[in-house]
Amino acid sequence: MYITLSEAKQHLIIDSSFTADDEYILALIDVAEDAVSIHLNIALENLTVDGVIPPAVKAAMLLLVGNLYANREPVSYASVNKVPYTFDYLLSLYKNYSIL
Repeated sequence: MYITLSEAKQHLIIDSSFTADDEYILALIDVAEDAVSIHLNIALENLTVDGVIPPAVKAAMLLLVGNLYANREPVSYASVNKVPYTFDYLLSLYKNYSIL
């Protein structure tokens, strides 16, 4: 796991003493790491240097955790606008196109 529960809760602005959603957040971290690895077409451990993931990849995973935590349903009743230079941009820096 490249994101700790503490890091995710800090990103989500959740007090560390609130533990009711801990298991859910940990599951979202797993989903985000899996999704990023598939999106990049590379195992995350192949991106690490001394066990540390690049900051842009970690930021993208945190963005995905935040999005999944805030939007627990697949529908929206408000206008959805893509924010430039976030998830897709951060991951495009590390995308492995050699196996496509």
